[in-house]
Amino acid sequence: MSHPPSLIATDVDFERTGFQTGTLRLPWSHDRSAYGHIPIPLAVLNAGAGTGPTILLTGGNHGDEYEGPVALIKLLQRMPSMTIRGRLIVIPALNFPAFINGSRTSPIDRGNLNRLFPGARNGQPTEMIAHYVETELLPRADIVIDLHAGGASFEHAPTLLASPPAGVERRELYLDLVRAFGAPNTMIMDLLGEDRTFAAAAERHGKLFLCGEFGGHAGCDAANLAIVESGLSRILHRLGMTREAHLSPARETRFLRVEGERHYVYSPIAGVFEPTFALGERVREGQIAGRLFDPHRPWQAPLEIRFRADATVMCVRTFARVDPGDCIALLAADTVAD
Repeated sequence: MSHPPSLIATDVDFERTGFQTGTLRLPWSHDRSAYGHIPIPLAVLNAGAGTGPTILLTGGNHGDEYEGPVALIKLLQRMPSMTIRGRLIVIPALNFPAFINGSRTSPIDRGNLNRLFPGARNGQPTEMIAHYVETELLPRADIVIDLHAGGASFEHAPTLLASPPAGVERRELYLDLVRAFGAPNTMIMDLLGEDRTFAAAAERHGKLFLCGEFGGHAGCDAANLAIVESGLSRILHRLGMTREAHLSPARETRFLRVEGERHYVYSPIAGVFEPTFALGERVREGQIAGRLFDPHRPWQAPLEIRFRADATVMCVRTFARVDPGDCIALLAADTVAD
C-alpha cells in the first residue's frame, strides 16, 4: 500500500550526478507568514548510480549538540573538491529550528525529533521532519550516521552508540565500521523500550545505523570534534567511497553495554544534587553517587543516592537542580563485540 508523499519538498535532485546544495522546504504557516516554509540546508555529492553505497550523515537531531553539526559543515565545504564512489547526503542540522534556537527541542512545537519517529505527514513541523526522514531519506540510504552530544543538560564521554545487526556478513561489516571510526568507547545502548528514535526507524528499514555522543554542556569541544572528523574520514575510506592517503590510524575502541534500568541513576525528588563521582569513573554497587539537598529545608539532612551496579560512568547531568525522574547519570559495563 502506497502512502501520500511528504509535504516537505526540496530543490535537490538526489539522483543527479555531481555536487549540489539546497534545502528541504518544511511548510510552516503561522501568524506572520501564511505561506511560509523553513529551509533546512543539505548537500549531496553523487558519483552516479552503481558506483558505491549511499551514506546519510546527519547532525542537529537535538539543537544544542554541536560537535556533529560543525564536523558536517566542514565536510560539506570540502565536498565540491572530493572525488568519491557512491553518494553522500549531508544534513548538518536536521531539526533546524531547534539548532538555530540552541535548544534540545524545537521552539515551534517543542518537538524532540529523536522521540517522534515515524513522524506524521500532516503533523507538527518536527513530526513532519521525522516523516520525511522515514519516507524519503531512509529508503535511499544504505548506511546512516547520526551525530549527537550531551546537549545542555548532559556531559557524555566520547562514545559511539552501536546496535550490531543480525546476519554474519552485515554484522562483520558493521563492526568493521565501528572499529574504523575508532571512538574511545563503543556502547551498546539500552533505551528501556524506547522505539521512537532515529535508530529504531533505521532498524525498521534494515539500514546500518551508527550514532554517537561526543561531549556536552551545549559546547563544541575541540578534542571531541577531532574524534568525529577523523572517524567519519575513516568510515568513508573503509567503505571505499574515498581514497585519502593520509588518514590517522583508528584507536582501539572499548566496548561497553548499558544493562537495563540499574545502569540509570534517577532523582526521586526535587532538589539540588551534589555529585560524588566523575565522568569516566568506575563505580561500585552501593557506592554513594551523590546527595540531594532540599533548598526549602536547608537544615534537613540530604538524601543519599547510591549506584545499583558495578560499572563506568558514561554520562553525567550538568544541571545541579533536579526534579523527580531526572536522569543524573548513565552507566555501562565492559563487554566484548559479539
